[in-house]
Amino acid sequence: MNHRVFYVAVLLGLGIGWGTTQSLGKIAVSTGYGPYGLIVWQGVIGVVVLGALMLARGRRPRLTRAGLRFAVIIALVGTVGPTYTFYTAVVHLPAGIMAILISAVPLFSFPMAMALGMDRFSVRRLSGLMIGLTGVALIVLPGASLPDPATAIWVPLALLGPVFYAAEGNIVARWGTFGMDPVETMFWASLIAAVITLPVALMQGQMFSLVPFGRPEAALTISSGLHALLYASYVWLNGRAGAVFAAQTAYFVTGFGVIWAMILLGERFSPVVWAALVVMLAGVALVQPRATPTVRV
Repeated sequence: MNHRVFYVAVLLGLGIGWGTTQSLGKIAVSTGYGPYGLIVWQGVIGVVVLGALMLARGRRPRLTRAGLRFAVIIALVGTVGPTYTFYTAVVHLPAGIMAILISAVPLFSFPMAMALGMDRFSVRRLSGLMIGLTGVALIVLPGASLPDPATAIWVPLALLGPVFYAAEGNIVARWGTFGMDPVETMFWASLIAAVITLPVALMQGQMFSLVPFGRPEAALTISSGLHALLYASYVWLNGRAGAVFAAQTAYFVTGFGVIWAMILLGERFSPVVWAALVVMLAGVALVQPRATPTVRV
């Protein structure tokens, strides 16, 4: 197997793995677990997985004062914010719809990058932004795609997740990671997110035990562990195959997210949802910057 084929296989694996997280998240909230308690456990599991990964690489967690400030920002913007909105919205929206909406990250990232002076105006990418938003409109049309039209009010909350992720990406692109590699960054962000949300979870009565270890607890554990491992794999692929090549992960995550929702949850979608999926991905394709992927061997 040559390097390019192997990298494509990794890309596919990332999409398949990350695509399960929307459905697993839906299962995790099925017994009424609150978002803050879920964030705490996701952070703890992330710390264990990423900490073990760093030790296996022969590295110990290190943190400077500047790195701590950066990790706090990433914990809030890249972990607590989007995870809270996801767990709150997925209670009301189908997992497949959540998978489609998560593809909106590049749509929000583009105007943020322009505001920060890191990108220039482009008619093609503006068209992609409008097309992508049309896909969102198809989802919220009354009676068109959602099982219960009343749940359309949760779509804006679900879209805050991609807004947070877009902000996180632009923060990293603008100011860097202050000497930490992405695995270290996520290790500290996971730890800080767990520490920040634990008091809130306790005050809100949302903290819970993973024992007895049933289907929701297993879904949370698998989802959190997968996210940590897949993130590390994504970082590796980004370094080996280039950012443009690795960015194609978003398409696979969305596509497999819909497929997993059908397999694991038995969700079925109207033709309007499939049209929204196509329109959203078309918009994302136009918003993505044009570049020639360079696969390093």
